[in-house]
Amino acid sequence: EKDAADSLLDVGADVLSMHQDTPATLQAAEERGKFAIGNDSDMRQFAPEAFLTAPIWDWGVLYKYFATEVHNGTWKPEEIWWGMETGVVKLAPLSDKVPQKVQALVAEKQQALMEHKTQVFTGPIKNQAGEIVLAAGKTYGDKELLSMNFFIEGVQGTIAK
Repeated sequence: EKDAADSLLDVGADVLSMHQDTPATLQAAEERGKFAIGNDSDMRQFAPEAFLTAPIWDWGVLYKYFATEVHNGTWKPEEIWWGMETGVVKLAPLSDKVPQKVQALVAEKQQALMEHKTQVFTGPIKNQAGEIVLAAGKTYGDKELLSMNFFIEGVQGTIAK
């Protein structure tokens, strides 16, 4: 993880993000005077100068829900796609290094997401070839998000067949 972070920093990255549960990426960013966004928990203690924020998953909210359902005899298999409005998904407090204007914008967007006043995956969205895959004003639902098989415009690489 640190080697991967270093390779990105070597080619000019100034903000890193990752999807592993170790502080290696954060520490690499801190060593080089750059920034990083954590994953799964608030890891600022490992790189206080580099850490900007992190998505946090509060599994306790789900465990309580499941335990209550089992206790009440009402549990049944179901697909769950809970978001910020339920408390399962949170955002670690933003670093003081994040400008106040950006902090205000993040707070505004969080509130809009929790109130279902905005959707992240709303068109127009184009694929790598520049073709519109989601028309203007249309929004992907859970089923489409879970079955996406393309990269968006600007992403380099290919998806294995």
